[in-house]
Amino acid sequence: MKKLIYTVLILFLSNFSLASDNEKKQINKLFNQLKNTTNYEESKKIESEIWSLWITHPTNDSLTNLLSDGSFYMSQNDLESAYETFSRTITLDPNWAEAWNKRATVLYLMGKYELSQADINKVLEIENRHFGALSGQGLVQTALKNYQKAIDSYIKAHKVHPNMKSPLIMIEKLKLQIKKESI
Repeated sequence: MKKLIYTVLILFLSNFSLASDNEKKQINKLFNQLKNTTNYEESKKIESEIWSLWITHPTNDSLTNLLSDGSFYMSQNDLESAYETFSRTITLDPNWAEAWNKRATVLYLMGKYELSQADINKVLEIENRHFGALSGQGLVQTALKNYQKAIDSYIKAHKVHPNMKSPLIMIEKLKLQIKKESI
């Protein structure tokens, strides 16, 4: 019986590893394409494919569904339920960057900027190219009036996703804000 359990466990872990490796290869390929395309429409398509990978758990459909439930609560402005759902998702898989990113978004919407930043830090520890988290960090740092940190976040987001327009717009607005406050 122990041998059977051991065999099943090995098979499960190797399947998890294969799924994880395949996802990493796919996402690396997409990020290379994203960085090298100069076509805006093509970059939006690639971005959409990246988001699709991010919101889909690589091995567990029930976690994908749980993340989707939390996103639904967030869309209904039921932030407490969204927070609880994303927290449960993180507990079940603390290495899934998108669960942390979703919870960071909810915390930002709740006005809990320091907690949002802590979750963003976790996202970026897991996936440092997460342009959504980098842009979110820009919003958090702007709310905290750390304008240079916000600019730095937007610069990083732009380097990862050169065709994303919002970082450049926000950098200009923040530079104006810094100039305005220095007068």
